[in-house]
Amino acid sequence: MRTLIISDVHANLTALQTVLEDAAPFDRVWCLGDTVGYGPDPNECINLIKGLPGLVYVKGNHDAAILGEITINSFNYEARASLQWLQTEISPESEDWLRNLEKTIVLKNVTLVHGSPNSPVWEYVMDVRTAQENMDAFDTPVCLVGHTHIPCVYVQETGELNSTRLFALDINEPLVLNHKSILNPGSVGQPRDHDPRASYLIYDDDGENWFYHRIPYDIEQVQNRIYAAGLPARHAKRLSQGW
Repeated sequence: MRTLIISDVHANLTALQTVLEDAAPFDRVWCLGDTVGYGPDPNECINLIKGLPGLVYVKGNHDAAILGEITINSFNYEARASLQWLQTEISPESEDWLRNLEKTIVLKNVTLVHGSPNSPVWEYVMDVRTAQENMDAFDTPVCLVGHTHIPCVYVQETGELNSTRLFALDINEPLVLNHKSILNPGSVGQPRDHDPRASYLIYDDDGENWFYHRIPYDIEQVQNRIYAAGLPARHAKRLSQGW
């Protein structure tokens, strides 16, 4: 079975559509949260994602904030401005759908969260120390996380003392995980690894291989919609450089 793994779409419909076209065909989709926030297309992205086959979706911090589950004062100025705009734009149907999402989902061989196993909505796994502190918080071989917008994998190597190492992902190369791992697919709609291309993973459970992909999309089109919506210019500018 071929599984598409996406995260942090952030209301970027153009990037999402490009990823879905590039990744096809796939049998199911695992989404690691934050379909809303920053971008200009929240309802359109939700409507597209919730109709995808075999969808499994965990709630992100922006998803939670628009529901009042996290105070928007926890966010920086530009993110707060985006959430305030979102409060006027999100449809009741989209809000109801987000409200019913789980924060952690455990499948047969993988755990899905947005932030970290210890703090599913909010904590960032951005270094080996944090990754190591989270390795005992899930029981499956792999935990999928988003939130940082940076594709990578943390691998716990066994030995006399368990240690965790950080690895970059190689585009289009099969990744076999033989040790307990925390794997991040990067961001569809707002990459922050200085590569503006949309980022996603494919999991082929027949060979137990993970494949990392990047795909360019029409960034200028999205930037124009951000400006037209009156959203912070920073949200548009950063798309060009992936920061």
